Amino acid sequence: MSAPDTTIHWTDPAREQRFGAWLADQATAHGLDPSTVRPASADASFRRYFRVDGSAGSRIVMDAPPQQEDCRPFVHVAGLLGRAGLHVPQVQAWDEADGFMLLSDLGSTTYLSQLDAAQPLAAGNRRLYGDALDALVRLQSAAGEGAVPAYDQALLTREMQLFPEWYLGRHVGLQLDEGQRGELEKAFALILANNLAQPRGLVHRDYHSRNLMVSAPNPGILDFQDAVFGPLTYDLVSLLRDAYVEWDEEVQIDYAARYWERARKAGLPVAEDFGAFWRDFEWMGLQRQLKVLGIFARLAHRDGKRGYLDDIPRVWAYAHRVCMRYSGLGRLAQLLEAAAGVVRTEGHAFGRL
Repeated sequence: MSAPDTTIHWTDPAREQRFGAWLADQATAHGLDPSTVRPASADASFRRYFRVDGSAGSRIVMDAPPQQEDCRPFVHVAGLLGRAGLHVPQVQAWDEADGFMLLSDLGSTTYLSQLDAAQPLAAGNRRLYGDALDALVRLQSAAGEGAVPAYDQALLTREMQLFPEWYLGRHVGLQLDEGQRGELEKAFALILANNLAQPRGLVHRDYHSRNLMVSAPNPGILDFQDAVFGPLTYDLVSLLRDAYVEWDEEVQIDYAARYWERARKAGLPVAEDFGAFWRDFEWMGLQRQLKVLGIFARLAHRDGKRGYLDDIPRVWAYAHRVCMRYSGLGRLAQLLEAAAGVVRTEGHAFGRL
């Protein structure tokens, strides 16, 4: 097996030169060895992350071109979560003009790499999810209203519109007629009515197994810069109906009930009846899953990140299952089936995805 490529590739020589000069300054201030800088990870944006060794351990460097990425929300939310006692990267240096940032290193072990998909209730999984649920309740207990943007009707709607634009239109090539557009708008209105009526709190907005790191204290939390103030069920859906790992519904319910008990004990305004809470969870999940279908299609077709297409069937199945379960969503289920080339037989859907 060949060694991983540790070369950092630059398309802008001037930016590469500025990065080298900035890193040299940080090396002096923080005891770093610039010769060890290497790729750490990338995400679904224009940000890149590098790892660099130093006398006091490794650090992470964020490369976020300011023309595409605004780092101010990251710095703001990092402070908000840090003050709430959560384990997030500490900002140690920041060149705002160029979008270079030096961060503490939470390690390279994601939740996804450590979860045992074959044994969902294994002790290791329970420990990881227990820590994640505890951290989520702590996050939601932070004072978020007014500190981050509202997850309002405009934003929720804008996210769902990615579904017809990118998943149906661009990925599938399905052009909706006037009747189909009308049915889709009716479904969106039902989803929004539920989502906007739910109890609210601070929302990470991407709280899942690729953004949670196995660390001490556990978990380390990444990719929080898009935090909003919105429905409390949102992050739980991200965690339990993860786009990258799937659990049977009884497992989801088990962990959801554990969260619900913790949230009530902490005084969070979740529904008093677990059945009502679970219904909110499912309707919130449908909004997220429609958005994610659109985002994954956009990442593939606009940004060339085609690996996300492999996860579309899982997200499609989450969305379709909810549509089949609740009144008013049948036409949306049919639209999902048409997009995926699925034929329904006696309540079951079969075909390609």
